[in-house]
Amino acid sequence: MKRRQALLVIAALAAISSLSFTQEAQNPTAGQRPAAPVRIGPPPATATAEELEKQADHLRAEKSYADALDYYRAAIKKANSAPLWNKVGITELQTGHLKDAAKSFERSIKLDSKFPEAYNNRGAVYYIAGTQQQALAEQKHKSVPRGAVSNYRKSVNYYLKALALREDSASYHANLGTAYFALKDFPQATNEYARAMELDPDVLEHRFQTGITAQMSSPEDRAHYSFVVARMYAKSGNLERALQYLRKAIEDGYKDLDSVYKDQEFATLRKDPRFSELMARKPTAIPQ
Repeated sequence: MKRRQALLVIAALAAISSLSFTQEAQNPTAGQRPAAPVRIGPPPATATAEELEKQADHLRAEKSYADALDYYRAAIKKANSAPLWNKVGITELQTGHLKDAAKSFERSIKLDSKFPEAYNNRGAVYYIAGTQQQALAEQKHKSVPRGAVSNYRKSVNYYLKALALREDSASYHANLGTAYFALKDFPQATNEYARAMELDPDVLEHRFQTGITAQMSSPEDRAHYSFVVARMYAKSGNLERALQYLRKAIEDGYKDLDSVYKDQEFATLRKDPRFSELMARKPTAIPQ
């Protein structure tokens, strides 16, 4: 259960702005304990806020999160700012401390009510909390709890606030689309994904590679997501990726597959020999 929650947090970090995160496999040799991180000395009192922030950024990139927090907080003492609290929140989220991260993002917003990254990241915390609650309920074979739905709706509100300040952010639109998807509002999700792709044709591919579908705990949701993305890529003329996501939808057992022969968005793809080959073979759904 704890491992599942950890994976959800890692996957959802794709939603955090100003963050490049790559999940690395960590498989220490059997019988050996992983080495404890080496702590560096305390932040020098003579360093400027800019120097402390730069060092903290470096430490966070090196995954020395505790030291990074020390340096960010030292920088805040010298120059309290919304961007610094936002970075503190990101670091706390990377270590799985959702409540602390939420407080840091709220401080960032309080310091600068027009700082979109903090709104986006606060929305991501609500979204992660929702996925965790949903995963726990599904393990007990229960329906999606009200708390998860409430968190998804709150994440939507914060993503909308971020977009009101920076409408041209592909990642914000993609985040909002994913939150709508969690609420089963597929038309709105599709609209947001389409806008995200207008701004960055590769944004959904990046999100898939960083594990966004790991947040969709049911195979039905993953299948639906893949089908929606396939349809958008087909509409934009990217047939290679349209076929890639269509295959994923089939493998996850998408149930309304016949619509691929009816939807206008797939008209060009239907003329591609690879489409006919894929549909003729119809890859077997992967057991979940």
